[in-house]
Amino acid sequence: MKNKILLTVLFIAFTSVFYAQPVCRYLHEGWSFRQARGMNWYEASVPGTVHTDLINHKLIDDPFYRLNERGVQWVDKEDWIYRTEFDVTPELISKKNIVLCFEGLDTYADVTLNGEKILSADNMFREWKVDIKPFLKLRGNILQVYFHSPIKKAMPQWESVPFQYRSSNDQSENGGIFDRKVGVFVRKAGYHFGWDWGPRLVTSGIWRSVCIEAWNDVRLIDSFYNQKSVTAEQAVIDVTVEVLADMETEADISILNHTDSCMEIQKTVHLSAGLNKIPVSFIMKKPHLWWTNGLGEPFLYDFSTILELDGKKIDRKKEKLGIRSLKVVTAPDKYGESFYFELNGKPLFAKGANYIPCDNFLTRVTDSIYEKTIQDAVSANMNMLRVWGGGVYEKDVFYDLCDKYGILVWQDFMFACSVFPAEGEFLENIRKEAIDNVRRLRNHSCIALWCGNNECLDAWFNWNWKTTYDKQNPVYSEIIWKQFKDQYFVTLPAVVEEYHPGACYRKSSPYADDNGTRNHAVGDMHYWEVWQGLKPLSEFSHERSRFFSEYGFQSFPEFESIKRYAPLAEDWNLTSEVMMSHQRGGIKANQRINDFLLSDYRQPKDFRSFTYMSQLLQADAMKMAMEAHRRDMPYCMGSLVWQHNDCWPVASWSSRDFYGRWKAQHYFTVKSFDDLLVSPIVEGDILKVYVVSDRLKKTSGTLMVRIIRLDGTGVVREITGKVPVPANTSTVVWNEKVEALLKGTSREDVVVHVAYQDKGGREYTNNYFLAKQKDMHYKDALIHRDIAVVEGGYEVTLACDVFARGVFLSIEDDIDNFVSDNYVDLLPDKPVKVKVVTGLPLSQFAERLRIVSFSDAVAKSGVETWNR
Repeated sequence: MKNKILLTVLFIAFTSVFYAQPVCRYLHEGWSFRQARGMNWYEASVPGTVHTDLINHKLIDDPFYRLNERGVQWVDKEDWIYRTEFDVTPELISKKNIVLCFEGLDTYADVTLNGEKILSADNMFREWKVDIKPFLKLRGNILQVYFHSPIKKAMPQWESVPFQYRSSNDQSENGGIFDRKVGVFVRKAGYHFGWDWGPRLVTSGIWRSVCIEAWNDVRLIDSFYNQKSVTAEQAVIDVTVEVLADMETEADISILNHTDSCMEIQKTVHLSAGLNKIPVSFIMKKPHLWWTNGLGEPFLYDFSTILELDGKKIDRKKEKLGIRSLKVVTAPDKYGESFYFELNGKPLFAKGANYIPCDNFLTRVTDSIYEKTIQDAVSANMNMLRVWGGGVYEKDVFYDLCDKYGILVWQDFMFACSVFPAEGEFLENIRKEAIDNVRRLRNHSCIALWCGNNECLDAWFNWNWKTTYDKQNPVYSEIIWKQFKDQYFVTLPAVVEEYHPGACYRKSSPYADDNGTRNHAVGDMHYWEVWQGLKPLSEFSHERSRFFSEYGFQSFPEFESIKRYAPLAEDWNLTSEVMMSHQRGGIKANQRINDFLLSDYRQPKDFRSFTYMSQLLQADAMKMAMEAHRRDMPYCMGSLVWQHNDCWPVASWSSRDFYGRWKAQHYFTVKSFDDLLVSPIVEGDILKVYVVSDRLKKTSGTLMVRIIRLDGTGVVREITGKVPVPANTSTVVWNEKVEALLKGTSREDVVVHVAYQDKGGREYTNNYFLAKQKDMHYKDALIHRDIAVVEGGYEVTLACDVFARGVFLSIEDDIDNFVSDNYVDLLPDKPVKVKVVTGLPLSQFAERLRIVSFSDAVAKSGVETWNR
């Protein structure tokens, strides 16, 4: 015990004192900006964008409000200048090495310091560093960044090519440049040029931090922790420490494990002038493993690399590291080829969503927004997010949170739904972009794989692109295909292999083979045959894949959210200009939602009811898909719904709207992605009940199946029994013929309610309908409410004497609240308690609380339809 205390004291003493550390000076203050051909300077925010600075000075209106997006399309055609004046300390300017670091410049920028050009940038996704010691002075330094219009820079490239590079997202017409889809020539976020859920707002600006770094003699550049082998018994970790030295010398390198208060390794090394890559290794006995959300604790160790020179601690680099074994298993089997993630030796069913940037103006995404975004994924029992290739490589805080909460990240490189001129300088630019971001993110435990692009391979072979180019001129087709292969088959995998050895690289998503084959028994699938192909909703229950990396269905935001961006009553119609502008899925997309409602649900009585019913429709459809995917385990081992979030207020496939409000789908996902899923389904004339378990140990419990009359007059049939549930698989635990269960009762008059209570006492429930929603005989539901004051808000008890479908709580003129469970089904005479987090006083809350169910939202017979 004394020895342990002594070692701890020595460890603390070793880590507590530093000398001559590198100096970091952030340059975020004192910036101003102007239009390059203008005269007036205005205060600017850095990090920031031109658009947000213009908004802050009321020079443009909020582009997210009503039709204002149309009025700001001139901004991306202009050049903009940013500048600041700053002083430095004698300590900083005395350093031998002084470097100016831009973490992100969007996108074409010429940088001058005291009148000397020091940098030209041409890639939003790269980091830019330049030696400024020859140009820096003690006082009155003028730093200027001249941003060239991305449209004007790309237009000559577009015009110089004898064919058009296909880019399905680029809303060039909305930008006033006709069919000139120039976005593929610009290395910036693809969604800035528009998408089928987002606006066209092509930004410029200093969008990430800018700082001056200064040091003497030597400094740490990076430490890469390559987890070569990890088991519960030991972890073998190879570390590559990168040190930059001005001269030949000797130094000491130490790897400290702060969590266990120990030094893992200490080594004296010889440094040459320039960049030194120093390999060191250590073994951890019985490491505390990192697990995903739902499987265990996402435990993180605190490590640091210490650099000493002449007995002085010169530099330190800290890392949080989750120790885990993570593999992508693709092996031949009796069906075709498996595709699943294996975490710490256990097959993992991936449950999650596709993630897009949280805002078109990225600098408005605060740490608290990131926190809520990731927490909402955790709360919905997700264990994976796919960072989709038309957005950005996210900020460090995003990956830190995924590490912290146990969310794996499927990381696309930033290419989507397009072909790119990937040759020469442009391809080299891509290579450097990939290096910057692989190096930045590779230590994160959450990184599950790197993927070359989103849908580019599928588009080439299956969206008629290759055929079109072949007909136009086969030479064009050959050029593009060579560029394609050089980009995704050669350059990007080489970067991953060199800078993140052992990590999985996939050439595209979806991907089964290099010929773009859509193979349901191999690889991952993007399933759009219902929304895009207009197949019936029931197809979600039948479609099979080894891994669903995209699928989805649209809905509107809730009405209170809509009022934020479309407050006028004249906007509240499917075909109003505002609703059509805030629907980027095509001219018929809003009508498509309504058509599905009429086919499977009922005609809503007004626009507010339409928004509610669209959410219930989306939630039911995605619940159907999620449960089908999980029931098909282990054939299917992944279900990533499109999409987790929105970048502006819009009707879309998201389960959370732009304001962070949970749609019905997100509430349903909580149960659909729980660690145990009890899932009834009619197959043929048999009602089967599956229990799907993600648990790593078998369990047992009590299953109850009840056939309940909707009108509250009783239970037709009730079955209860003990059932075992195997670990980490899907099992049919009970089945019976439907007609025997009904005893002559109409399918339209009952709901199937199933409940499974595990041996620990936790209950998992589900409701299942034997007919389409439009055919169900729902009664008018008079819902009783009781409000009690609790910490943080109110507990609302809901009850009804008949079955009430999809009971939805909202607060009039307020979205700054959260309901713990919503769009709930009320069983007859079975109260449900929900908590509403709100700061409203009791009188206002009670007055403004709205409660509606399916029967309240339906247009009564004989009433003229509301939207035609």
